Amino acid sequence: MATATKKAVSIPARPEKKKVKIVNFEPERLRAPFFLRCAALAVDYLILIIIPIAWLLISRPLSDSGATASIAPFAWIAGLLLSIVNLLVLPLWRGQSIGKWITGLTILHKDGTKIGISTLLKRNLLGYFVTLLTFGIGFLIAALSRSGRSLNDLIGGTVVVRGRKKLV
Repeated sequence: MATATKKAVSIPARPEKKKVKIVNFEPERLRAPFFLRCAALAVDYLILIIIPIAWLLISRPLSDSGATASIAPFAWIAGLLLSIVNLLVLPLWRGQSIGKWITGLTILHKDGTKIGISTLLKRNLLGYFVTLLTFGIGFLIAALSRSGRSLNDLIGGTVVVRGRKKLV
């Protein structure tokens, strides 16, 4: 009597992510103009402060009634949540903050692929913090460098290009 042997089949725990390879990506040719990047930054800054400013404008006429005390925590929490969505969630999802979306700019890896969470955290948290410590000189690097990359792009390994196409 012959015994049948069963072969073990290995099934990967999770499917492999295919890395999209971008051919002939030239960040210097697609780089975002410095003043367009400034406009995107201005829009993002306005979004950062819009809820607290609105709260201050609304609270002024209501200050005699005492209603502003109940609105204050909500306004600051809503402003913080909007900032997190604008600076972390949207760039991770689409490669664009609201300011970059309005101006038609996209954040990519320097090889042209879509950015991930670790890259985004290095770029937007660490990079912006270091740029803040340099009193904004890190942004001026984008105007002077041939690649158009600012200090936060250099820290994160990213490039900001002109284009709205959503990457796969």
